[in-house]
Amino acid sequence: MHLVQPIKIKLALDMMGGDHGPLTTIPAALAAISEFPQLNLVLCGDIDMLQQQLLFHNNFPHPQLSLVASNNDVGMADKPSVALRNKRESSMRRALDLVEQEQVQACVSAGNTGALIAMAHYVLKMLNGVERPALISGLPSCKGNPVYMLDLGATVNSDADTLFQFAVMGAVMAEEVVGINNPKVALLNMGEEEIKGSDQIKRASQLLTSCNDINYIGYIEGDDIFSGKADVIVCDGFVGNVALKTCEGVAKLILRRFETSLRQKVSAQFFGWLLKPFIKSLYQGVNPDHYNGASLIGLRGIVVKSHGNATKDAFLSAIRQAVREVERQVPAKIKDRLEHVLIDKA
Repeated sequence: MHLVQPIKIKLALDMMGGDHGPLTTIPAALAAISEFPQLNLVLCGDIDMLQQQLLFHNNFPHPQLSLVASNNDVGMADKPSVALRNKRESSMRRALDLVEQEQVQACVSAGNTGALIAMAHYVLKMLNGVERPALISGLPSCKGNPVYMLDLGATVNSDADTLFQFAVMGAVMAEEVVGINNPKVALLNMGEEEIKGSDQIKRASQLLTSCNDINYIGYIEGDDIFSGKADVIVCDGFVGNVALKTCEGVAKLILRRFETSLRQKVSAQFFGWLLKPFIKSLYQGVNPDHYNGASLIGLRGIVVKSHGNATKDAFLSAIRQAVREVERQVPAKIKDRLEHVLIDKA
């Protein structure tokens, strides 16, 4: 019996992006190569700073790590157009160039979202049949499996055809990354009735209803995002980003109210101590760090966007997401599915 060897994977990391830079990205990179023996990482950034951090962690040199120098960084406040023109030697651009040159199979960045989208679109180009990229992320659901939601901010205004393309790409992500067979796809709308919603939503619904390759279940409302009713939820980037940030804000409000209540009453403190293991387990199930890593799909390469304020564990989660997409060859699967759907649609 021959054991199947894991495929060799090589990723480029934008080490300077995000709020914390190498203070977060170096520990995450070291944890990743420890977790994945088949993984090699190209660390893009300030060489002196990276070497200093690696020496601090007693991991320089390391056979699974290589360094690529960058001469400037993309700031979190930089406009995408400015970053695209003037930051060609940044750590973000270096990482994307390595993907385009096929020296690595994917890149991960916690940097400026707008700049990353603009650079990735320019450097990697779109897959045939895809007009605009989408940010997609897996979110916790009541049924255990993550629910994939897109777009989360890459394309603010989306017409019906773009929403249809998002649905196809989201279905492929749910099938390939999570292993959900025939995932249920829904459009996020202001009501479940067919008469509700914008013209774009109604037209997208018609396109999805007539597509035999998509398991389209109709509209869902915002209170069903985490219910597990759908495996893939499709909306434009404006709606998706607002919905996601609102949900994160409500989660933080509930946690703070709970903590305040425990501190105010002695009896509540006692019961809180008893419930602490359960509360910790419950929090881990919805911890944003475990779901960090929004994929920029529709491109001719794999790009994973981490939260800008990501912790070590959160950035590690984004690296894991990139590894899974490389293993499952997600862009190729999306390309094949789109070609098949577009032929049938024609």
